[in-house]
Amino acid sequence: MSLRCLLSDELSNIAMQVRKLVGTKHPLLDTARGFVYDSRNNLQMRGLVILLISKAAGPSTAELSFQHDMVSGIYSSQRSLAEITELIHTAFLVHRGIVNIGELKSCDGPLKDMQFGNKMAVLSGDFLLANACTSLAQLQNTKVVELISSAIGDLVQGIYYENSKSSEENCLTDDIGISSWKEQVFLSHSALLAKSCQAAMELAKHSAEIQDMAFQYGKHMSMSHKIHSDLQPFVKETSSDTMAFSLNSAPAILHQEFRGREAWLKQIREAQGKGNIVDYKKLQEAIKAGKGVTSAIDLCRCHGNRALAALERFPPSEARDALANIVYAVTRFP
Repeated sequence: MSLRCLLSDELSNIAMQVRKLVGTKHPLLDTARGFVYDSRNNLQMRGLVILLISKAAGPSTAELSFQHDMVSGIYSSQRSLAEITELIHTAFLVHRGIVNIGELKSCDGPLKDMQFGNKMAVLSGDFLLANACTSLAQLQNTKVVELISSAIGDLVQGIYYENSKSSEENCLTDDIGISSWKEQVFLSHSALLAKSCQAAMELAKHSAEIQDMAFQYGKHMSMSHKIHSDLQPFVKETSSDTMAFSLNSAPAILHQEFRGREAWLKQIREAQGKGNIVDYKKLQEAIKAGKGVTSAIDLCRCHGNRALAALERFPPSEARDALANIVYAVTRFP
């Protein structure tokens, strides 16, 4: 089920060009390094989930002309969909490597090299996205094309929300509640997996109910995965150093809801030193002392339980157990 071979040719082309950026601090280097040294093994998580949910659902009761196409319980079109989803996700990872030239410092590297890195990020991401769209068209399923196209639109919209600056000058955090935060996270982190899971069911001609259950699993599993990731700086006990965290992460947004916007901004100002450098240790302790962390853990488990509930509609199998274990892995906390 490994998908690494899929990306080898495209990534080797990128890697050749990325060598020119060695010595700079361009984020594209970190992205490329992640492809090679994937220590957390989550780069291909989306493709793996699509393969597993395809196998868990099994063949449809509807009469299919391509039953012979099934290998190990998965149709070839579903395997192609898993590869397409990984290509789209990788393309957006590469595009996120674009830096704001106006915010660069002299220590970041020569301006010419950083501009070259931006061009590489744009062209490489576009190349991967074009390959994904070509493969998507070859599936010859209008509904699947519509689902994945809308997921790409959701990704763009979600990333736009993430990068849009608050109207308040020098504001480090968004003035949003947890419901708005969840809507934004769905667009930027969950929509692609949720709609790909639904598309996998459509390719096998499963019922609308099974398609919806696959969508719900993809949505809630990826939501719990994102919240689990946001919680790591607050629940890890092994590291002596304070991990920097986003002030728009789930624990921080929930902390803001409980404390109130003004009180939260006051805490941020008190944690800022010379040059407006944020003392994350101080903010971390403030959030831990409130209800933000415990509420985020509860929210993570809530989404996990909803993902597990969606799995109940699938027949018992090793693939279903594997999907459940993915949820358990991100809903257990020390």
